[in-house]
Amino acid sequence: MSSQNNLNKLTAAGVLISLGIIYGDIGTSPLYVFKAIIGDHVISKDLILGGLSCIFWTLTLQTTIKYVLITLKADNKGEGGIFSLYSLVKRKAKWLIIPAIIGGCALLADGIITPPITISAAIEGLEIFYPDLQTIPIVIIIISILFIIQQFGTSLVGKAFGPIMFIWFTMMGVLGVSYILQNPFILKAVNPYYAFHLLTANPGALSILGAVFLCTTGAEALYSDLGHCGRKNIRISWIYVKSCLLLNYFGQGVYLWNIQNEMLDGRNPFYRMMPDWFLIFGISIATAAAVIASQALISGSFTLISEAVRLNIWPKVKINYPSNEKGQLYVPSMNWLLWVGCIVVVLYFQRSENMEAAYGLSITIAMLMTTILVSVYLKKRKYPNYLIAIFIIVYGAIESVFFAGNIVKFLHGGWFTVLLGFILFSVMWSWYTARKIKNRYLKFVEIEQYYDIIKELSEDESVPKYASQLVYLTSANFSSEIESKIIYSILQKKPKRADVYWLVHVDVVDEPYRCDYKIDPLIEGKLIRIDFKLGFRIEQKISVLFRKVVEDLVQNNEVDITSRYASLNKHNIVGDFRFVVLEKILSGSSNLSFWEKITLDFYVILKHFSLSEEKGFGLDLSFVTLEKVPLMVTDNEKVVLTRIEAQKQ
Repeated sequence: MSSQNNLNKLTAAGVLISLGIIYGDIGTSPLYVFKAIIGDHVISKDLILGGLSCIFWTLTLQTTIKYVLITLKADNKGEGGIFSLYSLVKRKAKWLIIPAIIGGCALLADGIITPPITISAAIEGLEIFYPDLQTIPIVIIIISILFIIQQFGTSLVGKAFGPIMFIWFTMMGVLGVSYILQNPFILKAVNPYYAFHLLTANPGALSILGAVFLCTTGAEALYSDLGHCGRKNIRISWIYVKSCLLLNYFGQGVYLWNIQNEMLDGRNPFYRMMPDWFLIFGISIATAAAVIASQALISGSFTLISEAVRLNIWPKVKINYPSNEKGQLYVPSMNWLLWVGCIVVVLYFQRSENMEAAYGLSITIAMLMTTILVSVYLKKRKYPNYLIAIFIIVYGAIESVFFAGNIVKFLHGGWFTVLLGFILFSVMWSWYTARKIKNRYLKFVEIEQYYDIIKELSEDESVPKYASQLVYLTSANFSSEIESKIIYSILQKKPKRADVYWLVHVDVVDEPYRCDYKIDPLIEGKLIRIDFKLGFRIEQKISVLFRKVVEDLVQNNEVDITSRYASLNKHNIVGDFRFVVLEKILSGSSNLSFWEKITLDFYVILKHFSLSEEKGFGLDLSFVTLEKVPLMVTDNEKVVLTRIEAQKQ
């Protein structure tokens, strides 16, 4: 708790760290936003002033008010992100899992498009010096190196992120001021009239809106990284970041003002406003900022997947912790999936202006889902209904308009991120739904009625001892219940005699870093239940946690784990431990609907690519026995058989 309080303190170091971690995506948007707004249009006064006005009010209404001021309040013990938000409100309604999954999938899809567009936009600045430069191989090499180094951890490199991004934002601000001083008249674009006029008088208003939206795409990442920096540090650093962004956008506006009635013809106003002597430095700093932006999205994707695994909406996958830094994790399967996706994006779209068409649509969807969840959170916190209604109406309308602006990109590349999002959604939804179907057919029995026979079995020397300490993982939420399959395993499927039987239950709780346990001695010295309460960001290393609990119990003289074998007992040798994991095999069912059958078939396929139960719970495989048991999903069918008497010879 104290570390969390320190995290929320406003410090210079915290502000600098937030610059390096949070603003990569939104901070590199000046590389391509104004270029996307102009597009193939002739540069005009209305387009410049209207575009600037749209950018100013989007950053103010969407990023500043919705995310920095309102959404950051929805912290789950200091943690942010759409799954943390879902954990806060999931008890309010079961259907909230839908916007949570859709939002999570949209953010993951964004993680595939962000590295290619930011790095491509930065590298394409070199074309000013080398017009015939092939940028694609350079972009692919940079992206590949970025994904290769993930497995080694980025804590060392990450320490340089803050200072580099501070240089980046300062550079953008200084460049912007140098142009604004030439024509302060450009500042009148803060008047919302110019945005209104552009969007009502221009027949291509929706495509312009889709381009404007790119200036706020990093707002979701800002909320997701709440736990790394703290609310106060984010809010203070945002003042500097927003100021530098706006100064640069307005500076680009002045540059464009000087070349009215022309077309961009591939020119990027971000680079063209730089002095010739500074260009190579500007491109280098932009490339570094683009790499940092990509790193932030990759790390965010790893965090999302790890949370989804703990919330049982993604298959169990291997998660590594390459450094001791909080939040630093590496998911090999997701790393290489992202890498393949990024390479496909680069090869298919080739240039940043083509990628702009695919960018933004998925994030609009994620923002709409966040609006739904935040409104439920505000209701939970008992905010006045009229304020919640205003929030839903205002941001529902704004994001719906942006969605309409981005949907026109669908055929020009937007389909790519929608397809990615749909594939990810099908995985999450199938995994979540299949688990619900399986749980529907789990049969529980009252454990108390088996106390006597378990105690007698433990002392029955006519039955060969299976293990000194026998451990089962149970999904029963109440200590009075147990799965019938566990009882079947102990008593009937080769009776298993043990000195002590252990039942271990893991409950993933809404708090991110909770790590508690409760002991329930069901049969004194014979049957003990342990209930772990683990946060959705705690690694479920059951072997380690179980060993720690047993050590505490032994120290308190609550249990004796000394071997009962005479030769070992006299030397106080600890008895052996054995984990039994029951893998439930689904049988076919005529009672399941068509979609349930499809879901279960897909679930079986996903199981082949996911970690097994024992690996997923971090069990030492040398102490694990895997038993496959049928999960009957049908009632016993009435079968009529007629016996034929054998004829006597």
